[in-house]
Amino acid sequence: MKVVTGLLAAVLLMAGIGVSHAVVRISDDRGGRIGTYVDKYQGLRTSGEMVIIDGLCASACTIVLGAVPQNRICVTSRANLGFHAAWDYGSDGRTITNPEATQMLYSMYPARIKRWISHRGGLTPRMIFLRGRELTTMYRPCYLDAQASAHEAPAR
Repeated sequence: MKVVTGLLAAVLLMAGIGVSHAVVRISDDRGGRIGTYVDKYQGLRTSGEMVIIDGLCASACTIVLGAVPQNRICVTSRANLGFHAAWDYGSDGRTITNPEATQMLYSMYPARIKRWISHRGGLTPRMIFLRGRELTTMYRPCYLDAQASAHEAPAR
């Protein structure tokens, strides 16, 4: 058992994660209400927890990029970030873009994410995705088995 614990500690240290820090894994989060995510990620920011993005993180989920310091976020090869304009339901029940909420969402992102979004036409009703090599030039890759050392962040 000592060997397994020592090995896990070595893997975590090589990944830049201290053994005493908890880890939150985001894997299938399609987003939701902006305010809910602002509150959730404010708590995550102050907790000191490491964030592993290991799958879809779309819409309001992407607020994590501005709420948690970059050095506490890593991405796996499965990470896939989806960005789009904020929206509300209109009086007829259809979705309509909310320019004020879209601007608020955009303002929360780090400068490199804002540049990436701007180069793709900005936040529009159409989802744009950041993944693969392009994502790993912005966020460091995770070098550990996210399943073994993390608990799942609640998905909506």
